[in-house]
Amino acid sequence: MSTAHGKAEKLRRHLVVLAARAIRDYAMIEDGGRVMVCHSGGKDSFALLDVLLAYRRRAKEKFEITVVGLDQGFPGFPRQALRDYYEAEGVPFRIIDQDIARTLREKIPPGKNPCGLCSRLRRGALYRFAEEQGLTTIALGHHRDDIVETLFLNLFYGGKMKAMPPKLLTDSGRCVVIRPLSYADEDDLTTYARLMAFPLAPDNLCGAAESTRRATVKAMLRLWKKEHPGRIETIFNGLRHIEPSQLADLKLFDFKHLGV
Repeated sequence: MSTAHGKAEKLRRHLVVLAARAIRDYAMIEDGGRVMVCHSGGKDSFALLDVLLAYRRRAKEKFEITVVGLDQGFPGFPRQALRDYYEAEGVPFRIIDQDIARTLREKIPPGKNPCGLCSRLRRGALYRFAEEQGLTTIALGHHRDDIVETLFLNLFYGGKMKAMPPKLLTDSGRCVVIRPLSYADEDDLTTYARLMAFPLAPDNLCGAAESTRRATVKAMLRLWKKEHPGRIETIFNGLRHIEPSQLADLKLFDFKHLGV
């Protein structure tokens, strides 16, 4: 066994353990379920698919996996490379077309960041497909760093204590969205993708620059990771241990009737 292969196997076991814990903690996957893995071609979605396939081999639950890629009309989308990978893995897949690139050109003025609208259009296309196909569980590749990043984006720029939950019900009430990599560290996923040599889609396929706000939060978290190891994990654990009486939300705790 090569050194790289050995490291990849060790890291896979670690990621599967974390995914299994998240799946169990949040009851993400039911026996007999049909899981749609949303696959962008990036490191996180490749790791998600690989980890879920490994988890399924050892899980008590018996469930189906269907991989769904979304061709958004941006040049360079590696459609054939993804097809080849899915076929080699022996997993059912669909690549659906939604010309989001054209919509962004029509709706977003030059110089404006399109990420918000792009995200909504992408999410809408995937959710509609899941509902049409009866795929009631939608798996996304967001990880612990994404969740903490979203917390600070909402806190700094939206005035809300809100992040990205490991499990949620879609607005239509027809599908459940799960994030099995919620306990995983992004650095581990980056290392795993490199060791596995996944055929990754090009970075920044759409060509849009990252928003200043998101870049600021990412830089802050990267600095914390470097100077204060473990801080991101501690913040994430804080999201799992909320004490409403120690905050200030009148909807979550009855402060008005608190007294002696």
